[in-house]
Amino acid sequence: MEKEENQNNTPTDENQNLEKETEKPEESSAEENKQATNQETQATSQETKEEIKEPTPDEKIAELEDKLARTFAEMENQRRRFEKEKEDAFEYGGFSFAKEALNLVDNLDRSKHVLESDDSLKETEALKKILEHLDIIKKNLISIFEKNNIKPIDCLNKKLDPNFHQAMMEIEDDTKEAGTIVQEIQKGFTIKDRLLRPSLVGVSKKVTKKEEKTEQNQENSGDK
Repeated sequence: MEKEENQNNTPTDENQNLEKETEKPEESSAEENKQATNQETQATSQETKEEIKEPTPDEKIAELEDKLARTFAEMENQRRRFEKEKEDAFEYGGFSFAKEALNLVDNLDRSKHVLESDDSLKETEALKKILEHLDIIKKNLISIFEKNNIKPIDCLNKKLDPNFHQAMMEIEDDTKEAGTIVQEIQKGFTIKDRLLRPSLVGVSKKVTKKEEKTEQNQENSGDK
């Protein structure tokens, strides 16, 4: 009986031993993987530490010199900008006043036109004297303006320039090239190199074919 029990126990013990042996390699491989992972992590951290190096004294000096140069350049740009603004304020500070003063010239021209259109004053000595005084006042004003670099724009018989002229109307004129200024409605002025007020002008345009035919038809009907 004892022999049979020993024989019966033997296979189960062997199976248990086999299971333990199979479990051991799995545990060892897991430990090996952990060790490998730890080694990789340590290596990565060492590489990161090597990458994050403090700059050398020479590199720090070069960086400071670059920052200093940029600061000086910015200060110089600001100084130049302030100088330009100061010059503009000095040279063009009276821009608004000069523009308002041009109304004096306009009013003189209007007064002269009204007097010349008055039938009761035509061909009288009083009108001649008044017009002469108005011309003198206007010349004095223009002279004062020119001394302060405020000059009238010469525009008649010149091509329209949007920088200095503003077209108010078109006038048919085949004797002039299209876009030529043939009438000055209001005189323009400049102050130094800036436009103070544009000239209001009338420019020439070519007569259209329809208008030419209409004129010819009217002439032909008149002959008949």
